[in-house]
Amino acid sequence: MMASMSVFIRLAALAFCLALFPLSAQAAPERSPEQLIRASIDALMGKIEGRRDYFADNIGELQDLVDDSLEDIADFRYIGASVMGRYFQNATPQQRSRFAVTFRQTLIDTYAKGLVTFDYREVRVLDAQESQRYEDQASVAMEVVASDGSVYPVSYSLRLTDDQWKVVNVIVNGINLGLTFRNQFDQAMRDQNRDYDAVISGWAPELAVEELEQGSSR
Repeated sequence: MMASMSVFIRLAALAFCLALFPLSAQAAPERSPEQLIRASIDALMGKIEGRRDYFADNIGELQDLVDDSLEDIADFRYIGASVMGRYFQNATPQQRSRFAVTFRQTLIDTYAKGLVTFDYREVRVLDAQESQRYEDQASVAMEVVASDGSVYPVSYSLRLTDDQWKVVNVIVNGINLGLTFRNQFDQAMRDQNRDYDAVISGWAPELAVEELEQGSSR
């Protein structure tokens, strides 16, 4: 699967990992959402600059790099609850916790390689950002410029949690990944007769994007 990642999956991987790269003290409450995303991107680009070939051959090290201190920037409990959607309420505390952990790890395992396989020329956070509608919610817009000149818009949704801004969703080239994953979870629950444990054990984040791509190409 990893060797034949589609362009969109690689792009989504790049956008996801850029936003979630950890920084020491990066989630300090005095930082704005835009400053948080800029710092996260600058830190990760600094780590992989000139080492893309190395990390492509040592993907486990890159996964560890992204996973390190991840809780500082992403609220995976909130994300997991959002992906589970209407099924969250009837899940046991153990199932909720297990899915949050599974979702986090499978996303890292699946998407880390996109950082070194998507052929991009530039990653830029836009200078002009929309004003916040709510004090505890924000969005940050950026663009990924591919080597062929194609420009892909990316938007991060952030939520203020315990006085810290944390990423809760990513929209890549118009595709809402959170909603896509929620639809995948819903379909899996239907297919597995609402067997939470089976759905969690079989969770694979790339499947949702593959289905979406196949549907749009018909």
